[in-house]
Amino acid sequence: MSTPLVSVSYVSTAADSFDDAALSALLAQSRASNHDHDLTGMLLYRRGRFFQVLEGPQDAVDELMTKIRRDPRHADVRVLLSEQLDERRFSEWTMGYEPIGVPSSPPPEGFRDTFADLESDDDDASIRAVRELTVWFRARTSVDV
Repeated sequence: MSTPLVSVSYVSTAADSFDDAALSALLAQSRASNHDHDLTGMLLYRRGRFFQVLEGPQDAVDELMTKIRRDPRHADVRVLLSEQLDERRFSEWTMGYEPIGVPSSPPPEGFRDTFADLESDDDDASIRAVRELTVWFRARTSVDV
């Protein structure tokens, strides 16, 4: 009997800033490990904050979340949404990544410029933000395995 397919979306704070080289190394490590453990997902990094969606077998996702919580590169890990899936949303990515630059001018009204709304105490607002970010990511990125 196979383990259920699940998705976990979380945010965390980087213990130290990540430059392009550090992010590249993290992505290479994550992609190799995710491939070996049948995990897929996506990652965003901005202003010292990570937003990640992981999906795969329940056991593999739980094991990776335990590692992430213990990883000294992450602080303040907060799971925003955990749900069972009928099928993967990121099946084409062992770890999709979209670089997000820091704008030089204020964002237009209603535009999400940070992950701040993911930090809300309002669970419904956080879940809406997770869903919007995952839709944005899938629409914006090209396949990168």
